Amino acid sequence: MAEGDQGTDQRQNEEIEAMAAIYGDEWCVVDDSAKIFCIRVNDTTKNPKWTLCLQVLLPNEYPSTAPPIYQLNAPWLKGQERMDLSNSLEEIYVENIGESILYLWVEKVREFLIQKAQMAEPEPEIKEKTEEEDVECEDNVTLPCNSESPVKALDTAVIENIKEPEEELPPIDHGVPITDRRSTFQAHLAPVVCLKQVKMVLSKLYENKKIANATHNIYAYRIYCEDKQTFLQDCEDDGETAAGGRLLHLLEILNVRNVLVIVSRWYGGILIGPDRFKHINNCARNILLEKNYISLPDESAKASGKTKKVKKDKKRSEH
Repeated sequence: MAEGDQGTDQRQNEEIEAMAAIYGDEWCVVDDSAKIFCIRVNDTTKNPKWTLCLQVLLPNEYPSTAPPIYQLNAPWLKGQERMDLSNSLEEIYVENIGESILYLWVEKVREFLIQKAQMAEPEPEIKEKTEEEDVECEDNVTLPCNSESPVKALDTAVIENIKEPEEELPPIDHGVPITDRRSTFQAHLAPVVCLKQVKMVLSKLYENKKIANATHNIYAYRIYCEDKQTFLQDCEDDGETAAGGRLLHLLEILNVRNVLVIVSRWYGGILIGPDRFKHINNCARNILLEKNYISLPDESAKASGKTKKVKKDKKRSEH
């Protein structure tokens, strides 16, 4: 297999694992070998009336040079509505050529369904509240929606010149462990705003003998530098090849900021194959959800369409 093909396969696998971690039971594998998947999307109401199944096939050239092949399945979706939604998905691909776009597609479909529900059954009070919440969300968006400027990488000289305030040790939270075939996975999370805090949290965790003696302590962090409008991010495999990069990819897709996530794995003597990556991502997603860094898919729809592609600021470390 060519080196380029291997890179494409890895990017596809990382995205598939991230989508499964984000959407849980809504994400369905139709044909793993053919890379056909389906996700059920609804309008987020307690009793969703509008539901659509987005089926995708990932060609070998995706995401580098080709889009996913997709099908929109809903008995009520016809004519102009189908054409409008298809055009929206294709616009997302054109604006993000070379990037992983499945998350953007799903949230665009969800936004479409919410608008459909609001038009069919208008509820002024709820709609007004939603608009107020949307305004609040937009106030927190630093980059304008029409910005086409990629996030630039921070080189070592810039990092060293960042003026870091005196910081105390951030609070560290611990997630619920996942055990599979005698291997145990547990996530730890801390809010961080500078590299000093990242080091402080890691040092504090390693004071715990159980964590320090874990077979692997995989971590990834994303810090938003307000003054430069850039992300400072990096990851560590700690011997679990490619695990750190996959964890960082999950943080990117979820668009979280100012957070460090560590996943400890205690190996139980039985090989569990690719399932280890699923457990690492699920541990990370669960603690991010618990600590309100992300919301359930049906609660995050009003923020859909505001996620912009972010290029990595630092090359992934290879350990």
